[in-house]
Amino acid sequence: MLNPRVLIKGLVLILSLALLGYLFDSSDLGNAINEAWVDAHIRGHGLEGTLLFLAMGMLFTALGLPRQIIAFLAGYAFGLLTGTLLGTLAALLGCLVTFLYARLFGRRLLRDRLGRRAARFDRFVHEHPFSMTLLIRLLPIGSNILTNLVAGVSSARMLPFLAASFVGYLPQTLVFALVGSGINVAPTLRIGAASLLFLASGMLGAYLYHRHRHGLSFDDRIDAALGEVEQS
Repeated sequence: MLNPRVLIKGLVLILSLALLGYLFDSSDLGNAINEAWVDAHIRGHGLEGTLLFLAMGMLFTALGLPRQIIAFLAGYAFGLLTGTLLGTLAALLGCLVTFLYARLFGRRLLRDRLGRRAARFDRFVHEHPFSMTLLIRLLPIGSNILTNLVAGVSSARMLPFLAASFVGYLPQTLVFALVGSGINVAPTLRIGAASLLFLASGMLGAYLYHRHRHGLSFDDRIDAALGEVEQS
């Protein structure tokens, strides 16, 4: 049901972020980066550090930085549970910024380029905006920023879209926050657990998409990666 290359790319991302965390913890360059941002401005800085992290996470995800990196940094800065919640909230705020930009300012600019995608998104989520958006968010593939822009250009209702996005962000945020929080404590165990959770969440997302999309399509490339259509 799911193209193995999709899962392999996700596992490579997990391992590369784990390696990055190791370099942060053991090398002079990593220490400089940590001191310059996470250690100097986020960790142990209470509400001010939390708000700064949310602001930076919102900005970066709004501009297209992979939300998995924000989840990794959230786990590193705040630990697993708090990092999962804050990483998800940062991604949601970035989603809101991109969505509102497209809806309030970018519709005329983006309509020519995203109009067809927006129409397909409208058809996909029309009957059940929360559950169908959730299907999109649970998939281990697809562009977060493109989905946010398309939703903004479309006529999708904002609150169901945001609520489903928050719930759909949680599984992968948990996975990458687990990697980030395990730099100093049982890294092998945590990376292994994160890899298994990523595989499980990816397969679950693909299964739910297959079972509940009811013949509707959000993106041909996503359908191809999930084995829903023949790849050309």
